[in-house]
Amino acid sequence: MARSDRPVAAVDIGGTKIIAAVFDGNGAMLSRIYCLTLAHEGPARVIKRLNQTIDRAIEKAGLQRSRVAGIGVAAAAIIDINRGLVTEAPNLPRWRNVPLPALISGEFNLPVYLLNDASAAALGEHRYGAGRGLNNLIYITVSTGIGGGIIIDGELYNGTDGCAAEIGHMVIMVDGPACNCGRRGCLESLASGTAIGRMAKERLAYGETSIMRALAGNVIEDVTSVTVARAARKGDMLALDVIRTAAGYLGIGLANLVNILNPQMIIIGGGVSSMGAMLLGPARKAIKAHAFKLPASTVRIVRPALGMDAGLSGAAEYARRKGRIAA
Repeated sequence: MARSDRPVAAVDIGGTKIIAAVFDGNGAMLSRIYCLTLAHEGPARVIKRLNQTIDRAIEKAGLQRSRVAGIGVAAAAIIDINRGLVTEAPNLPRWRNVPLPALISGEFNLPVYLLNDASAAALGEHRYGAGRGLNNLIYITVSTGIGGGIIIDGELYNGTDGCAAEIGHMVIMVDGPACNCGRRGCLESLASGTAIGRMAKERLAYGETSIMRALAGNVIEDVTSVTVARAARKGDMLALDVIRTAAGYLGIGLANLVNILNPQMIIIGGGVSSMGAMLLGPARKAIKAHAFKLPASTVRIVRPALGMDAGLSGAAEYARRKGRIAA
């Protein structure tokens, strides 16, 4: 069996969770393992946990390490694709110039291919999901942070260094709230799950009335975007207004992308996208209000077909393609 036809492993590492999986040569998932990132413990312990999760996924697939062709790594980080470095990761504390592929390869003695997690999700949805058959699309993940991936003329666009599509760090409000990246007013600081939770807590602290307080056990600091979504589904006016506000900012960011790239489709994934019409409805209205009429009427805004596994599928596909090139 050619190396490129053998199973590949993939791992998706974010600020909250690590998911590892093994895929066969046709892209079918053979196993899937999940664990918490526990990012506060620092890079060394997270990488050890990451390697253990990959190992468990290979074992669960009934394979020996030697049967795996390579490993694709999707990381929620700013990637130097040429040097194989995680240069910084806003939601992974103390990650600076971490040679992640080398650290994984040294453990498994396999080729390891690194890319941004949202770029991996874009590739996965383009190859296997909602974007099949399209030439130009954008994938955005809205969860703890906000990331993006871009497909142009049927190919993943990584940019010169691998840093393309850091959509979450598009500045929307120059004097806006602080972002984990160290800047202010980024889309991530205004429309991510973290931002939604922050806005809700701020308004509750000012004394506004909402069932969110009770849902969080009367501890305002325990309010998260999940709390906000639960309250909104019950018709809570404050929760609905917080979501509308975040969705409006998201729509402004999307309108900028529509005007710049004129995509056929924008796929919005990540945990926050599970809010569905509560989030996507106001975002679509903002696109119509802020983008040019022709590209705004062309673009379709959809949920991912692969759900939370888009990044895994894309990382596996990336490893498979890179393995063919290397072969």
